[in-house]
Amino acid sequence: MTPRFAALGLAVFALLAPSPSWAGGRDELGVFGEDGPGAPLVPSGGGRVERDIAYGPDAAQRFDVYLPQRPVTSAPVLFMVHGGAWLIGDKAAAAVVANKAAHWLPAGVIFVSVNYRLAPKADPLGQADDVAKALAAAQAKAPSWGADPARFVLMGHSAGAHLVALLAADPAIAARQGARPWLGTVVLDSAALDLVRIMEGRHLRFYDRVFKSDPAYWRQASPLERLARAPGPMLVVCSSRRSQSCTHAREFVAKATALGGRATVLSEALHHSEINQTLGEPGAYTEAVDSFLRSIGVP
Repeated sequence: MTPRFAALGLAVFALLAPSPSWAGGRDELGVFGEDGPGAPLVPSGGGRVERDIAYGPDAAQRFDVYLPQRPVTSAPVLFMVHGGAWLIGDKAAAAVVANKAAHWLPAGVIFVSVNYRLAPKADPLGQADDVAKALAAAQAKAPSWGADPARFVLMGHSAGAHLVALLAADPAIAARQGARPWLGTVVLDSAALDLVRIMEGRHLRFYDRVFKSDPAYWRQASPLERLARAPGPMLVVCSSRRSQSCTHAREFVAKATALGGRATVLSEALHHSEINQTLGEPGAYTEAVDSFLRSIGVP
């Protein structure tokens, strides 16, 4: 193990330590750093990649686009937002890209992987703005890739799932940055759907570092609190092996459907990291996500 990754592992372990008020031991959320740094990937099974497309002046405001080997027209786009506790993570990590690009590129789906400013440089609401800016920029560039700017699907894991859920719950966040409506949203084991309940209960220490102590801010940054009208179609994947993940997912989906939205919970007996890393591998989990995508016209 290189010194860089050893240091990263120690930092992640420190972030995952429970707050002093938590006597119940560590949550099984897993190491949030699994979306962390990785070597740039070349799509397996054919395809090409355009890297580090800027959508803002900060070095972190970049995305990569993975394109099918054969030219496409009016293609759909999976727009992926990595996790990492809002503090770490990278768009080129293998867990973020490898299986997803290998599965969807041959089907004629373009895959975009997004970086955003990390805390403390940007708080989660600033990060949501970054994701929205990246979406607007990708939609503007979509015709040059052979993609349809109206056929985007937002997808995110962990902290990234929180950010895409926030945009789905309140699309005005995206509209303010110039983004157009998208087809639907896939939430991969969100780290914070009901942020207020998380912050008011026992939680991991890094939540205090990221979300601070202001309940008014918690409400602004909570997808459940921001959800006030029917969202676009959503698939909310949760890990049945993680405490409260599926409970929060079901409550969010119940509110979305009560408002007239179409939202579904997909519970998987996978660890938090596996929800992200294994998506795209053959099996029932990937097929369930594909079924949702087909229901909204992808591919």
